[in-house]
Amino acid sequence: MRILFLHGVGSRPGGLKPTYLAQHGHDVSNPQLSDEDFLESIRIAQSEYDKFCPDVIAGSSRGGGVAVNIESDDTPLVLLCPSWKNKRMANTVKPNTIILHSRKDDVIPFNESEELLMNSGLSSDLIIEVGFEHRLADEHSLRAMLLACAQLAGDGHVGGP
Repeated sequence: MRILFLHGVGSRPGGLKPTYLAQHGHDVSNPQLSDEDFLESIRIAQSEYDKFCPDVIAGSSRGGGVAVNIESDDTPLVLLCPSWKNKRMANTVKPNTIILHSRKDDVIPFNESEELLMNSGLSSDLIIEVGFEHRLADEHSLRAMLLACAQLAGDGHVGGP
């Protein structure tokens, strides 16, 4: 499976989450996004999407906000604690979206993910509660990300050891 992974502020290509996906046998593109310029991050992500043609887009925190703002046709989204609200741009997601979020997230309130789905006319069942904080770096959260990508891509191959 081909996964475009869009990182959050302060993260860099080759971080824990895209590395986890790659270690489980997936082809992961993880471009360097701008921490300061949201529109530039969208431009970079759009260019990478157009070249890479992913099966799934995964976006973490601000990368989730970038993911909902690129033109991605029917490519599924896996959003991890998405930061979308303060960008004043896209405020909906497509039906083939799964959101992973912790109720204990002290950076992006859980109710913002609920609001994003409500704006979209989608069920709150599309939120999977995982983790103990914003980063979702624990094994259970990483595994949930991997499974969500496989589910949305229609790929039975989860991969890995």
